Amino acid sequence: MAVSQESFPARRRRPSAGAFISPNFSDHKLLHSIFCLSQEISSFQPLRVLLKKCSASIIRKCRLISVLFEEFARNPVNIFPPSAALCFEELYIVLQRIKILLEDCSSCSRMWLQIQTPTISNSFNQLIVELSTLLDIFPARELNLSEDVEELLNLIKKQCSEKAADCADTTDENLRTEVLKLLEDIKREIVPNHTKLLEIFEKLNLSDSTSCSNEIENLEDEIQNQTDDKSKADVIALIGLVRYGKCVLYGASTPRTTTTRRQRTAAEVNFPVDFRCPISLDLMTDPVVVSTGQTYDRSSISLWIESGHSTCPKTGQALTHTHLIPNLSLKNLIAMWCRDQRIPFESTELNVKSNGIQLNKTAFEAIRMTVTFLVNKLMASQTAEVANRVVHELRVLAKTDSDSRACIAEAGALPLLVKCLGSENPNLQVNAVTTILNLSILEANKTRIMETDGVINGVVEVLRSGATWEAKGNAAATIFSLTGGRAGEYEEGRDDGDSEFGRDREAVGKLIEGGVVDMIREVMDSMVEEAVAVLEVVVKRGGLMAVAAAYHGNMERGSEMVVELASITGIERVIWEVMGMGTGRAKRKAATLLRILRRWAAGLIGEHVNSIQHTTTVNMSSTRIVLPA
Repeated sequence: MAVSQESFPARRRRPSAGAFISPNFSDHKLLHSIFCLSQEISSFQPLRVLLKKCSASIIRKCRLISVLFEEFARNPVNIFPPSAALCFEELYIVLQRIKILLEDCSSCSRMWLQIQTPTISNSFNQLIVELSTLLDIFPARELNLSEDVEELLNLIKKQCSEKAADCADTTDENLRTEVLKLLEDIKREIVPNHTKLLEIFEKLNLSDSTSCSNEIENLEDEIQNQTDDKSKADVIALIGLVRYGKCVLYGASTPRTTTTRRQRTAAEVNFPVDFRCPISLDLMTDPVVVSTGQTYDRSSISLWIESGHSTCPKTGQALTHTHLIPNLSLKNLIAMWCRDQRIPFESTELNVKSNGIQLNKTAFEAIRMTVTFLVNKLMASQTAEVANRVVHELRVLAKTDSDSRACIAEAGALPLLVKCLGSENPNLQVNAVTTILNLSILEANKTRIMETDGVINGVVEVLRSGATWEAKGNAAATIFSLTGGRAGEYEEGRDDGDSEFGRDREAVGKLIEGGVVDMIREVMDSMVEEAVAVLEVVVKRGGLMAVAAAYHGNMERGSEMVVELASITGIERVIWEVMGMGTGRAKRKAATLLRILRRWAAGLIGEHVNSIQHTTTVNMSSTRIVLPA
């Protein structure tokens, strides 16, 4: 799949190829560029937390270079000798690398920077050595420099000839040793000393929940920048350490109020067409490639193949095999774009686990310690406000990966979450139901959830009379997940794995006993898509008789309406026009209608309702829905 450059943000904190290529400038433009670049570096502030000595040293040298080239600009030389031009070109490249390194260090994770201190310190020293070498071969005599300029040049040479060891900072190295020991203790299941943990966090300027949350985001971004599995696993271990320290030292953070501010969803944003699944038209969360080379979302193409189709939906070509190959590059691009747009996307788990990387022992123990602390805190909470903060942390943690979901369920959080479902605090209610939703994504948790007293009835009640639309929507998604649904658009997180049909039927039976069918009828007018999704999965998992008894002839009329729509010539073109030029609401409705038609064409809806499905194949031969190229 071709992806346009405009579809995703530039890779963070990494130099472009142009940073290491000699500039194709005229002599005078090159001099001016070096002066501007050195002046820009001179305006930088030394790093505040780590590598302060290294950064201050190299900025000071660049400040002297800017003064030198300012003198060159005041007394221009008409023609440069070849040796001078070559020296200037190399100097320009070195200055570019210095600028990139300083920007990289100032914007990246402090924890990761601290672990990498020896390597980065060596990079600073290497750049200083290169500056010194270039100044040593600088053709001063050939340029007929004035006496003042020569004195300045000699001063810079002396500054750059400082021993590399002079830039080393023992404070940074001692702090690195302390953090590594802390990680080793966690690996050995030793709970960190509270005083020592606080001391380390304060040294890294991680002084409150907000700074820790920002640090976690920076570490999650750092995963995208790592190329080997060990480095990625090490970053995940640091995320676990920061999350543990955040909860233990500063308490659970205050979540955003759902009635005032919330993260956007993919449905509210015009996302790049290359990120859209050709079947569902939704943002892909798990893109895979089929044998024809086309990319689809895993859930959509899996349903297509499971329904008996042996062709590529987009090209019509026969599939030579049904293996689905993860499109990891596209997944990473989508994750980066979602982060830039502030849209929830479970990038950390998907990107790492899909590459076969398992959490190391340190990361797992950090998760377990964090969960134990939060569950004990929730058990002892006396007010809804305190409980809300703790449940919000559990919600965030349950979204990250399967190990976190397993730890939370095993720690006994479910009975405590059930109590929160009936809370009069709307934020606590939505956080509780969403945490259960995230836990249900792990297949091993589904049975535990179904067997915990009060969970099903509590979730159904939230769907029926929840305090907010977000709570109702996530309650519907929870029911969908517990019954084996795999529609990614209704999940806050995802986990691959096939459902067992027998367990699904048992789950549906408990949901029906809890009044889910009657509840669907009550919310059908206000939450159409969610209600239809839950209704469909209940029918497919053995609840047809209960649904039929409640709805009688409504389903047959609905299926007939879909058949009539599909038989209209040019219906898809009309829908695409609405999606392209209509209002936001019209676009969403048109996209929903097109999804319904495509699912009908694929034989994915209506198959458990009546015999209308037998006529669909015949009708589709004359009303073929063609996917856009």
